[in-house]
Amino acid sequence: MPSAAPGFTPKTLTFLRALKRNNRREWFHERRADYDAHVHAPMVAIVERLAVDFARVAPDFVASPKISMFRPWRDTRFSANKAPLKTNVAAGFPHRALGRVQGAGLYFEVAPEHVWIGGGAYARSKQEKGTLVTVHAVREHIAAHHDELEALVSASKFRKLLGKMQGDTASRMPRGFDADHPAAAVLKHKQFLAAREEAPAFAAQPDFY
Repeated sequence: MPSAAPGFTPKTLTFLRALKRNNRREWFHERRADYDAHVHAPMVAIVERLAVDFARVAPDFVASPKISMFRPWRDTRFSANKAPLKTNVAAGFPHRALGRVQGAGLYFEVAPEHVWIGGGAYARSKQEKGTLVTVHAVREHIAAHHDELEALVSASKFRKLLGKMQGDTASRMPRGFDADHPAAAVLKHKQFLAAREEAPAFAAQPDFY
């Protein structure tokens, strides 16, 4: 295993802050070498190192530059915001048997405003293919195993690192579930997330990885 842990540098943050101020294709293309050196290459190194370490700590999750890394270009076809580029650098790590849409996964991003590290099941909309099936299956599993979930999210290490479970919730109890269920508050969740957020400078610390 490599002795030096991969990571970002202050130049990564400098580039992302400048990109936020100058979100134009021509600006980006003129500075593509800086992006490749200070943003893209460090992320590739981190993902490749995670691929090695996941075999030990999270073998069900995929870490691969081709699968995990997000393109810098935004899809602006259906957005009022026509800025062409994302101002963060991000990677997602899906369950190898379920893929990005159907299953839970891990994710982190470095942005000019924050570093976000977390995971869970992120159901973005009712219209997304497969989302309703996934959310219902998660709720059914929670209803049947709520004691195990409670033990996990109430553990001192979980609370210290991640706080409490996060995610959008429904205003009413979902159809098919008892309002008096011991896990009623959790069953209202539409997203099942746990995360921590740090200041941007966290990404450039030597112990970031």
